[in-house]
Amino acid sequence: MKTIRQLANQFGLSRTTLLYYDRRGLLRPEYRTSSGHRFYSDKDMERLAQICRLREAGIPLGEIDAVLEPNQNFRTPLSDALNRRLSELNQEIAALRRQQQVVISLLREPKAARKSRIMTKERWVALLTSIGLDQNDRERWHQEFERLSPEAHQDFLESIGVDSKEIKAIRAWSRGEGKRPA
Repeated sequence: MKTIRQLANQFGLSRTTLLYYDRRGLLRPEYRTSSGHRFYSDKDMERLAQICRLREAGIPLGEIDAVLEPNQNFRTPLSDALNRRLSELNQEIAALRRQQQVVISLLREPKAARKSRIMTKERWVALLTSIGLDQNDRERWHQEFERLSPEAHQDFLESIGVDSKEIKAIRAWSRGEGKRPA
């Protein structure tokens, strides 16, 4: 059994956070003394470890409660919550990439792109060319990328600043559904 302070220290949380989790019904101590002191069991610690892991993944507390609490009328399967979060993260990353490109364009400094971790289409083609890949090799690369991981292919093309119209054309051609983009 651990006290609230010991548990907070072990997990790097504040006492206030654990009290909040208790008020929400997310983490109730197994035992309370008559004077209100909380004591947490190994089972409580396992539950807190799950809560912390899901919080680290960005899952909101309300959803964590729905995932962990089997007595509710509505229970969210863990995979549903994680898939939803993954989709949100993909959207956030795409939005951040767009913001990064806007910031670089507003800076109007040639060194701005090199200061960032951004890879442009031009830099990517130059890199592939420098290691000996010709146009046909790059086309096969796109076809395999689209075949093996279509969503990642989309993300990659967005990340190097390819506009949506060209992305659509590249992906369609890579699937054999259109003519080769210029």
